[in-house]
Amino acid sequence: MVLVQFTGLSGSGKTTLAENVHQLLVAEGYKVEVIDGDVYRTTICKDLGFSKEDRCENIRRLFKVGRDFVKADTIVLMSVINPYENLRNELRAHKFVRTVFLDCSIENLIKRDPKGLYKKALLPDNDSNKINNFTGISAVFEIPLRADLVLKTDLETVSLSINKLYNFIIENLYNCS
Repeated sequence: MVLVQFTGLSGSGKTTLAENVHQLLVAEGYKVEVIDGDVYRTTICKDLGFSKEDRCENIRRLFKVGRDFVKADTIVLMSVINPYENLRNELRAHKFVRTVFLDCSIENLIKRDPKGLYKKALLPDNDSNKINNFTGISAVFEIPLRADLVLKTDLETVSLSINKLYNFIIENLYNCS
């Protein structure tokens, strides 16, 4: 089986693509689990903040959950920002892990801003509504040097990205052991 670790800034389409590909794979009879960083931040990772150490611990906890699903012959779509190259490589050391980078320009993310997070991250420092340590604005996001698949989500249609991701997963399904 395969664990796909998504990486990309907030709003780049990680959850949208994970949910859509999940539906396609389930319709084909595959066991699939989506591990969404936003969801797990309210459960097993609710004690973590947004420091580098906490972000890394968040990813490691989610990976442990994902690894257990892979052992149970389940495809895992791990939908998280995952901003650090060394941590992505730590996960890539496992043969069943593939990295998918959702590449979207910061300009387009600021325009999209479905959750209003970029607007808050760009507020003046003295504004009480400002989001500090926001990945891509005031916290680092390291562009992946070795992604297995790059989806240009600001240039491709959602359906094209879904098809590319689906085909990538099917091609890698049994080449990971």
